Amino acid sequence: MGITSAFGVFISNKEKNRGLKEKTVLSLSYGRIVIKPTEKLHGLVPESFETYQIVNPGDIILRTTDLQNDHTSLRVGIVRNRGIITSAYLALKVMKDVIPQFGFQFLNVWDTTKAIYGYGSGLRQNLDFSHFKRMPVALPPEDEQVAIVRFLNWANNRLGRAIKAKQKQIALLNEQKQAIIHRAVTRGLDPSVPLKPSGIPWFGDIPKHWEMRKLRQILTRVTERNRPDLPLLSVVREKGVIKRDTENMEENHNYIPADLSNYKVVKTGQFAMNKMKAWQGSYGLSQFDGIVSPAYFVFSLSGVNGDYFHTALRSRAYVPFFTKASDGVRIGQWDLAESRMKEIPFFFPSNGEQIDIVEYVNNATAGITSAISYLKNEIELLHEYRTRLVADVVTGKLDVREVAAKLPEEEIEEVAAPSEDMESADEEIAV
Repeated sequence: MGITSAFGVFISNKEKNRGLKEKTVLSLSYGRIVIKPTEKLHGLVPESFETYQIVNPGDIILRTTDLQNDHTSLRVGIVRNRGIITSAYLALKVMKDVIPQFGFQFLNVWDTTKAIYGYGSGLRQNLDFSHFKRMPVALPPEDEQVAIVRFLNWANNRLGRAIKAKQKQIALLNEQKQAIIHRAVTRGLDPSVPLKPSGIPWFGDIPKHWEMRKLRQILTRVTERNRPDLPLLSVVREKGVIKRDTENMEENHNYIPADLSNYKVVKTGQFAMNKMKAWQGSYGLSQFDGIVSPAYFVFSLSGVNGDYFHTALRSRAYVPFFTKASDGVRIGQWDLAESRMKEIPFFFPSNGEQIDIVEYVNNATAGITSAISYLKNEIELLHEYRTRLVADVVTGKLDVREVAAKLPEEEIEEVAAPSEDMESADEEIAV
C-alpha cells in the first residue's frame, strides 16, 4: 500500500450547469446523495441552478463548510444519479487507477474519524481543494481496492439489516407507548365513567366530568433575555426540552453564535416550543433553567399540572392540532401561528386525577422506555463498530483480501443515521 497525496487520487469537478443542461437536483444528507423532490426546492426559479455543478455516478461529494461547528453529521457521499448539486460543496472524481467506492470509503474514514477537520481554514474552518489536495492517501493496488469494496459492501449490508431490525423494534415499542399515553390522556384511568363527545374527530369521546380550556387560557408568553451565563437548551421531538452539550463537540452539531445575549430565558416549569417544528411535537415542559433560540416560544403555565400538560400535549392526541395551526414555509419547517395555536382545546380532569394519570403513565411506560433506550444504545454501538471496521479495512490494518475472495459482490444498502434527534444535514439551496 503506497502513500500519495489527494491530488494524485482525486480531481476537482469544474463542470457548471450552464444552459441548464441538467435539472435533477441532488442533496447531501447524512452520507447519502439523494434526489431532492421538486417541492423541497423552496420556489427558486430554474435559472438559479446554472451556478450548480453537474455530477455523475461515482463522483464523490464533500461538504466543506463550517467544519468546527459540525462534528456529528456525515459530510461525504457518493453520487448514484447524474444531476446537479450546489457548488458550495466539493465534487471530486477519482483517477483511473482508483475505484470510486474505495475513494468514497477512504474519505468517509477521514470524515468519521474527524481527521478532515485539521485541513480547513478561515474563521469557520472551510475547506477547498487547495487545502484538501495535500491530504495523504494510503492507496492499495487496484485488486486490493476491489477486495476492500467487496468486503465492506458485504459487512455494511449485514450491519444495516441489524440496525433496521432494531429500529423496527423501536418503532413498535414507541407505538405501544403512545397507545398507553393516548388512552390515559383522552379517557382517564376509570373505564366505567360516563363519556361525552369531545367535538374533535380524531380525539373521540372524553370523560363527562373533564374540563376544556383553550391554550390561551393556560399559556402566557414570557420573554426574558440577556442571560448568556445560563446553559444552552434545545427543544426536540423525542424528549422535549434538553440540555445542549457545548463542551462535547462530537454531539454539538448545531451552530452556536458567539453572542447569546438575545437568547430567551426558560425557567424550570415553563413551557418551551420550537415553533418551526411544533407540528412534529417539538415542545415540552423544561426541567432546567437555561436559554433557547430567540425563534422559540416560551410560556408560563396556569390552571393545569405542568407534568400532566407536558404528557398530554406531547401525545398523538394533540400533535395534529399543531399541524393544523402551522403554515408550510418549507418541508420540515412549518411556521406555527400563535393566534391559531392559542385556540387549540385542552381537555383535563381535576388536579388530583392529573397527578394520578402522570404517575400511571410513568409506571406503565417505564419498561418500554428502558427497552427503547437499550435498543438505541445497541444501534449506536453498531454504528461505532461499523466506523471502526471501515477505518481498519481502508487503512490496511485489517487485511480482508482472503475473506473478500470468498464473498459475492453486493450493492451496498443504505444505513440510517445513528440518532433520531439529529437535525437534517440537507443543504439550503445555494446560488
